[in-house]
Amino acid sequence: MMTNYYRLSRLLSTFLMLMVFRALLAQAPPGYYNSAQNLTGQSLQLALHNIIKNHTVKSYDYLWTAFAITDTLQPGNICHDMYSYTTTGTPPYVYNIPGSQCASTPGQEGVCYNREHSFPKSWFGGDISPMYTDLYQVIPVDSYVNTRRSNYPYGEVNNPTWTSQNGGKLGPNVYPGYSGTVFEPIDEYKGDLARHYFYMVTRYADIVSGWETLNTYGDAVLNGTQYPAFEDWAISLLLDWHTLDPVSTKEVNRNNAVYSIQGNRNPYIDHPEFAYQVWTEFSPSASEPSEYPGQFSAHNIHLQWDDAIGEVPPTGYLLLWGTSGFDQIQLPTDGIPVPDGPGVLNIPYEVQSAWAKNLLPSTVYYFKLISYTGEGSEINYKLGSGIPQYMIQTGD
Repeated sequence: MMTNYYRLSRLLSTFLMLMVFRALLAQAPPGYYNSAQNLTGQSLQLALHNIIKNHTVKSYDYLWTAFAITDTLQPGNICHDMYSYTTTGTPPYVYNIPGSQCASTPGQEGVCYNREHSFPKSWFGGDISPMYTDLYQVIPVDSYVNTRRSNYPYGEVNNPTWTSQNGGKLGPNVYPGYSGTVFEPIDEYKGDLARHYFYMVTRYADIVSGWETLNTYGDAVLNGTQYPAFEDWAISLLLDWHTLDPVSTKEVNRNNAVYSIQGNRNPYIDHPEFAYQVWTEFSPSASEPSEYPGQFSAHNIHLQWDDAIGEVPPTGYLLLWGTSGFDQIQLPTDGIPVPDGPGVLNIPYEVQSAWAKNLLPSTVYYFKLISYTGEGSEINYKLGSGIPQYMIQTGD
């Protein structure tokens, strides 16, 4: 049975990914997904399983060679390590492939990289083929960070007990539904890792129901079924990450590279909408009422609009929110700048969607959309017509 979180998330969130990156993602062979057309839920999961099963299995030693094909950035054959590298700033250190490999763990970061099972091997019983060497979830990462991550689930952390040099955090999970220790990667790779997990329970749909009791931390994520395979909180987290961090060119390239080695693909990279269609009971709905009573326990809220415009499009939008009622959210005075800040996001006209993040628990929030024209001292504001206002009450 769905919790209040899922019922409200279906209403609040928007079906973001249906056709996003369609041009990028037209990489699968013609007809590859034909048998999955017009299916949802477990039927779609099993259809995708039958498409991607029986891949070419490689040895564990071969993974070092594979990483040179699947996980390098040019120039310099730099290792695209999701636990240390970032494209949004200066990485704290980089590795070159080949080289800088290690099997044992040093006592600090930045010494060497090794082979990380993003879906921990203990969750499926250890060094068991073909999961053990499946490149859709084995990635090159800093050895020390790999060790600190251990076999904990992924999650979200506010008070870390340890933080990696690029911002990965270890600590108690604050995402609703599980309070144990988790590892939180940086935002840039959350969607990548969510799609690893969607792949794993789909590729191994015939055996995933037997994994739940193999490891305590795996038990926290898996629910002992073929479908939906995950505990409710994990489905919610993974879908949130899948939406917040859409498929990147890096993922598309890696999907194609792994396909050249294994002969199968990650369908959730080729078709991001499949994640919503498989876990349809828990996924965002396209319906968008103007008010949302009741409890909503997520702390990242996505709003999307299709604002009516006249002959001249607006310059952009402001999404404003507060906790004191709609009337307290006033249109800005003409002529003032439109910076981002607490409770306000400045959004280009072309985007027409925004995330309000890190909302407080057990709090009523009021949202108002404002469009504006002009710039500098010539800005004029008006109440947007696409989503004039929203109300949400967050959960505990």
